Amino acid sequence: MRRLFLAAGGLMLVAVPAQAMSVAEFLAKVNALKAKGAMAMFSSDIGVLKREVEGASDAYRGDLAAAAAAGKKPSSCPPPKGQSKMGSKDLIAAFEKIPPAQRGISVKAAFAAMMQQRFPCK
Repeated sequence: MRRLFLAAGGLMLVAVPAQAMSVAEFLAKVNALKAKGAMAMFSSDIGVLKREVEGASDAYRGDLAAAAAAGKKPSSCPPPKGQSKMGSKDLIAAFEKIPPAQRGISVKAAFAAMMQQRFPCK
């Protein structure tokens, strides 16, 4: 019996990938934070949104590096990390341009589409 509990406990320690956040969920959190005004600074959702965008950015740059390593043409040609003149307002504006019926896409997919539009290869 003890082994059964140890095995079950071990299964609970297996990492489960986080569910991808949709653009609709992202914008809902953004709007909720805007409604809080100055009190939004104390919300844990700021960190959640920041991590979501950082994850999308890192994944996108990883995809670009993998494409380059495979000798494939990159989907976009952004400046090196940290040199882009894009802020949170730009990102939110780009996500808000997505029609409501299409906001079920992941933040990662929307971020990639935004980067492809904003930084096409010349």
